[in-house]
Amino acid sequence: MAGELKKAAMPKGHVPMLDLSARELRDRMAAGALQATDLVGACLERIAALEPEVQAWAWLDGGHALKQAEALDAQRRSGRPTGPLHGLPVALKDVIDTARMPTQNGTPLDEGRVPEADAALVTRLRAAGAIVIGKTVTAELAFLHPGKTRNPHDAARTPGGSSSGSAAAVAAGMVPLAVGTQTGGSVIRPAAFCGTVGFKPSFGAIPRTGVLNQSPSLDTIGVFARNIEDAALLAEVLFGFDANDRATVLAPPPRLHATAMTAPPVRPTLAFLRPPGWDRADADTKAALEELVEALGERCFETALPGIFDEAAEIRERINLAEMAKSYYSYEKRGRDRLSEEMRGALDRGKDIPARDYISALDWPDVLYAGLDEIFERCDAILAPAALGPAPEGHASTGDAIFNGLWTLCGTPAVTVPILQSETGLPIGAQLIGRRSDDARLLRTARWLEGSSPRRPTYDQAYHDLRGAGLFLGLSGDHAVAYPASRSGRRARSDCGAGAVGRVLHLVRHLIRA
Repeated sequence: MAGELKKAAMPKGHVPMLDLSARELRDRMAAGALQATDLVGACLERIAALEPEVQAWAWLDGGHALKQAEALDAQRRSGRPTGPLHGLPVALKDVIDTARMPTQNGTPLDEGRVPEADAALVTRLRAAGAIVIGKTVTAELAFLHPGKTRNPHDAARTPGGSSSGSAAAVAAGMVPLAVGTQTGGSVIRPAAFCGTVGFKPSFGAIPRTGVLNQSPSLDTIGVFARNIEDAALLAEVLFGFDANDRATVLAPPPRLHATAMTAPPVRPTLAFLRPPGWDRADADTKAALEELVEALGERCFETALPGIFDEAAEIRERINLAEMAKSYYSYEKRGRDRLSEEMRGALDRGKDIPARDYISALDWPDVLYAGLDEIFERCDAILAPAALGPAPEGHASTGDAIFNGLWTLCGTPAVTVPILQSETGLPIGAQLIGRRSDDARLLRTARWLEGSSPRRPTYDQAYHDLRGAGLFLGLSGDHAVAYPASRSGRRARSDCGAGAVGRVLHLVRHLIRA
């Protein structure tokens, strides 16, 4: 389309209602200004428009979702109390059991599997008034072999994994909220690649009963949302003790949402560190993080991890593979030939790990965590990259979890804050890490950072911003061109050079269809 100029069209599948945050949608439904059926209908419309390209869903039944919405609307009209997630559609990674809904764990060995009972977290979602709209694509058995999902920003790139469908569904505006799991980097990394908030709480904060068991010492439930407030709203409902999950602790759940929404008593201080693997980071990631550190000024200091952390990736993998070989024994016995090459190789390596090495590895999380004390004494949160770079091209891999596995091993809460981007306009996530069990404070700090940094707009927001300024976009050769919608038709051209053109061209690619 070189030389051809077109007026920007409405982004495909745009539904104005879905520009609102989850909390705003919830409040409108509570006030009777919005029906849950209308919200679910809007989500289904968006899904129908974008799913052929994004492929985020493993199972979806629009009729069933609407019936859930109808029941919730009737509940509100009757005057009965409504829950904190009343009427909000939530997508679930397809490793989380849902009663009378398929849960197939991303493997043909579980094709057609329909659990009899909900996972503990699903029970909590339903009690809070959430609508389980469908199941999202996962990598095979929540490990490495990718599913069908594509990155909403560029279908030629990976969305990350293993919670690929959950991250992509939220990033594409199909749903306001989603749930995933992380054993290495399966929440933080796809959130970074797709440009959403991804929150991995402290280990044991959310019960895993009824969720695929891969590595009991590492498996953690996480959430996806478009902003920190919404992530806190969803996570708070899921937190709490479960007698069937020994990783959980009998303690009052934190007030995540209320705390996240308060201003910090003093301006937070962040500790920026270059974790093991920094030398492999993309130039865009290094530049973006260093510019952020510079912008934060005296509120951020640079530090380094003790040398012992260089062994963390190997230790985490040792625990993961040894426990996975045990947890997935039944899959291997039922159909090893139907498992991917990546899975077969991982199971073989897990079986070869000596018991003494596995048992000694279990001592490391507390040792490493103790090594963070000096850093946490000086800061409110640690700042680090969420991934090596923007989403890599191709779909053979879900990316590298080198910047995530360390914090999963330590059991600390972590959150992706999508405030950075590459020269070509792709999302780059900043990762914040907090002390164990200090999840509420971490979210408050993350919301402060979110509000302190210029956020990359969604395509729909960008469209409205441009139209509100009286602008249309077009392409002319290698340039993105902005034209005012003036009666005279006089053109005011705004050309961008090789560096800055990235963001505009990336936007144009989605707003203007050939």
